[in-house]
Amino acid sequence: MERSEQSGTPREGGEGGRVIILGRITAPYGVKGWLRLHPFGDDPGRWREMPHWWLGKDEAAFAGWRAFAVQDMRMHGKGWLVKLSGIDDRTAAEQLVGQFFGAPREALPATEENEFYWADLVGLQVVNERQEPLGRVKELIESGAHAVLVVTEGEGETACERLLPFVGQVVKEVDVPGGTVRVAWERDW
Repeated sequence: MERSEQSGTPREGGEGGRVIILGRITAPYGVKGWLRLHPFGDDPGRWREMPHWWLGKDEAAFAGWRAFAVQDMRMHGKGWLVKLSGIDDRTAAEQLVGQFFGAPREALPATEENEFYWADLVGLQVVNERQEPLGRVKELIESGAHAVLVVTEGEGETACERLLPFVGQVVKEVDVPGGTVRVAWERDW
């Protein structure tokens, strides 16, 4: 299993589009409008390729998100800083703290072979090594130690939710085009 490019849960957008949440604005940096980022990805430096980022609240429909041109982005210690167009002082930067940033799926940099964005996994069928269905990927969450697949099966009172560690010992194969994730996991675990 190859490394994934992490991103949050996709949000339905206006006009049928989706925004893929890539991270969150955590704090202003300095007095010239720079922002500190908490990226939800393995390689945020690749996001420099995107001419625009969209910022908004997690629960907001994509139609409510605002586009900003990326002027500059750089590493700072172990974190990342970004300078967005129109955000020219600390006061403007403070207004964006806590907002999520993302992009429509088609605007994201292309992935390499055997790589994927987390959002690409949402909705995939999860099967174990005996091809028994375990449910569908609802979302991925970060636990600190590793990512966790949230897999749901059924609906209503009979629904079952499984939390599967997203590690090589459990996740054996991700087939995005085929719509499946194969795992070493039993139905009764």
